[in-house]
Amino acid sequence: MKRSPDEEALASGSWDLIDSLACAVRDIGREAGFPFVAAQSDLGDPEPMSDREGQPYAAKLFEWSDEPGPYWEDRRLALKSTFLHAARIFAEPIWYADGRLGSWRPTAVLDQIDCSKVEAQFGFTAAIIAPVHLPAGRVGAVVWVTREAIDIADVFAREAERMFTLAIRLLAAHAEAAGKMRKPSIVGQLTSREVQCVRWAAAGKTNTEIGIILSLSVSTVRFHLRNAGAKLGATTRSRTIQLATGHGFLGART
Repeated sequence: MKRSPDEEALASGSWDLIDSLACAVRDIGREAGFPFVAAQSDLGDPEPMSDREGQPYAAKLFEWSDEPGPYWEDRRLALKSTFLHAARIFAEPIWYADGRLGSWRPTAVLDQIDCSKVEAQFGFTAAIIAPVHLPAGRVGAVVWVTREAIDIADVFAREAERMFTLAIRLLAAHAEAAGKMRKPSIVGQLTSREVQCVRWAAAGKTNTEIGIILSLSVSTVRFHLRNAGAKLGATTRSRTIQLATGHGFLGART
């Protein structure tokens, strides 16, 4: 569908903002002593984070260490990287130094991730990781790294909050502009009957069983589940249940 002039102007302005934020993410890392940066607005997307022309930011803007070949073409990177694994299970700024991970508060969550071989394998002495947990269960991350000696405690205390904020702004704006975030209708608001159907579906009930429990026809159950999925931006039953759970609908009383 052809976009109106207003929509074109909005899209162009959004990409101008994203490009500006990407530069700011790069620059704040350099100022803090972390010259290498990598970013991805959706870790589940095999394609690299790219600009409006489809050019990876990793190739045109962000500098990385001397990896053999374009690292962003490695489709298994998101599975192999300990830093990205940390971003999946922790939603606050993370530091890496001396073979271990930490954050601004004591946490046992990061202790289970083995980073003892990172420096030997890649030469990274320190890193700051900004996990970005977006709507619809998407997780992105910005990772700044260095190969130089650095006082991670001082830098993290001074810069992590600003770096984290920039990462959220960049990745959220990029996910929307790149069409990674399907727009839910009415901000994903479900009716009480839709919530009831999804809740029973989450409990493993078939449409026939849900109909018996709620005194509805099977076609009506399908109608409510289909509407719930459309509102949440889901295309499958399992995804509808996942998103409804993540948005807190299944814990609500109806």
